[in-house]
Amino acid sequence: MTTRTVGPLQADTSLDLAWVRVQFPSLSQRVNGHPATFLDGPGGTQVPQRVIDAISGYLRENNANTCGAYATSRNTDRVITDARSAMADFLGCDSDEIVFGPNMTTLTFAMSRAIGRELGPGDEILLTHLDHDANISPWRALVERGVKIQFAEIREEDCTLNLEDLASKINSRTRVVAVGYASNAVGTINDVKTIVRLAHNAGAMAYIDAVHYAPHGPIDVRDLDCDLLACSTYKFFAPHMGVLYGKREHLARFSPYKVRANTDAVPQRWEWGTLNHECIAGITACVDYLAELGRENPRSSTRTQTLMGAFERREALKMSYRAIRAHERTLAKRMLGGLTQIRGLRLYGISDLTRLDSRCPTFAVRIEGHSPLELATKLGDRGIFTWDGNYYAINLTERLGVEKNGGFLRIGFVHYNTEEEVDRVLEELATVSQLG
Repeated sequence: MTTRTVGPLQADTSLDLAWVRVQFPSLSQRVNGHPATFLDGPGGTQVPQRVIDAISGYLRENNANTCGAYATSRNTDRVITDARSAMADFLGCDSDEIVFGPNMTTLTFAMSRAIGRELGPGDEILLTHLDHDANISPWRALVERGVKIQFAEIREEDCTLNLEDLASKINSRTRVVAVGYASNAVGTINDVKTIVRLAHNAGAMAYIDAVHYAPHGPIDVRDLDCDLLACSTYKFFAPHMGVLYGKREHLARFSPYKVRANTDAVPQRWEWGTLNHECIAGITACVDYLAELGRENPRSSTRTQTLMGAFERREALKMSYRAIRAHERTLAKRMLGGLTQIRGLRLYGISDLTRLDSRCPTFAVRIEGHSPLELATKLGDRGIFTWDGNYYAINLTERLGVEKNGGFLRIGFVHYNTEEEVDRVLEELATVSQLG
């Protein structure tokens, strides 16, 4: 593909919030007279207009099944091919290492079932108490084959993994080490590169749940050297779909449960039935949005105008995430500073302002005398959208003793959020705490 560039690619890590926010039509809503403040990103982010257009455009012009001898079917084949290329750029792999599915949970169950075919008594799988249950229950189900499940401990004071304990539990019988890139409940970012290395040193596979990390930081599966990595695209500004990266040799070697008519070719052998083509079209549009965010600095009068190939899109995505990380670090610093001033509030997770690179801007809190549901309801009435409960991180809420009394209030920021929105939620929480 040819490239035409006017001016250099921008290395500026600043983020033009006005440009970003106008991409997302839902951000202009109001609730009970208040501006809608979307702090529910950990449960699912909003989508840019181009994603909406891609979905409706597919349904309007190319709605067909695959592998047909006619135009709209061939166009659908191209939509899927384009999306594999987009996600390959997003994750840093080859397009035939990308598998689509309904969500990360479904894909993880499918892969655990396939891996479990080769496991039996004496084999071990290592999990963590920090993870979403989608990276726990699929592996725990292999107990029926005699597999032993081990758990790495956490440090309760800051909700981080105890890497020493994790390393001590990896041994010659360990077959899979399954960990999250980041905690969807408390925001902790795990040192997954080190964990992958520890697993490989013992001959085990490393399975990474990147669902919560994907909207906040760049993913490079080649650099991580992980065997498998799963994410859900609706957590990073795309439609409700799941994506699995697998090293080509694993996708070819393991035997999936599938219908007979499905091909044995990689990666299609892992995709059963008809895929969600319209949402797959939206995935490409989302990756292109993120690439544009990095490719063009909207603050500059010198804009980069280009038709870019795969290498350039990957580089643009890296630039995008540098800007996203810088902006979210500012939000996290402001949020942490404000939370410490609220009477009766307890924060679960990293609170040290010098360790912002070790957490996402996702905050789990409780306020004395108020249930998380009560807090979420009061905030929701004021147009501030948050979550209450356990967010399927059940092992963590049980471990921290909050599962029986409502879990946490979770407040999650992404790159389209503003410092004003940080101040707004802090003000509302302070008001609730003062009322008692």
